[in-house]
Amino acid sequence: MESETRERDEKRPESEAKSESEAERTNASSGMGVADHSKSTYLELQRKKVHRYVIFKIDEKKKEVVVEKTGGPAESYDDFTASLPENDCRYAVYDFDFVTSENCQKSKIFFIACVHQISSLEREVNSSLKEVPSFLHRASVSRCIHLMELKPVLVGPPNSSLALMIGNSLKSPSVSRIRAKMLYATSKERFRRELQGIHYEIQATDPTEMDLEVIRDRAN
Repeated sequence: MESETRERDEKRPESEAKSESEAERTNASSGMGVADHSKSTYLELQRKKVHRYVIFKIDEKKKEVVVEKTGGPAESYDDFTASLPENDCRYAVYDFDFVTSENCQKSKIFFIACVHQISSLEREVNSSLKEVPSFLHRASVSRCIHLMELKPVLVGPPNSSLALMIGNSLKSPSVSRIRAKMLYATSKERFRRELQGIHYEIQATDPTEMDLEVIRDRAN
């Protein structure tokens, strides 16, 4: 039996094995699961049209993507965008109804990853990450940020520009936003795979990138 199992594994397509390996690395680096309630709420939107939109956030304590807010079928796209935080990252799904040029009523589900633009301080910190030893940097950028929060001396000499910067700005909102963006970036693919039936995906670093006209253009 063991030899048969080994033989089947050896015959598996290389692309399949590679895909699973990449997925495992992504899951390990993000460390974020998906709450059952998040999955079931999405299915309510997709199959039962109970919600117009669902907004998700990462709960770092639970290490899960959880539901933050839902919008009823009568709510508009403006209601949806007004529900998103101005200075934080979120995932969302939106059920967009529209009429085609042939006068047919249709619906498309959008997955939207909201990640705000990088500030000048964030660019400086990201640039300084190049000073991080390769064995740390390759582990994942989010892991490096975690290490810097715990013990800055691990990533450079006390008088290095990186150590000084981290020491002076670890408590600032900008640095917190960097870590949030990294968490959302490393967790996105895993979460996205849990949502079957998504028609379009948008990554918005600016409100204009998820404007209603953008949604309309993609849907048509």
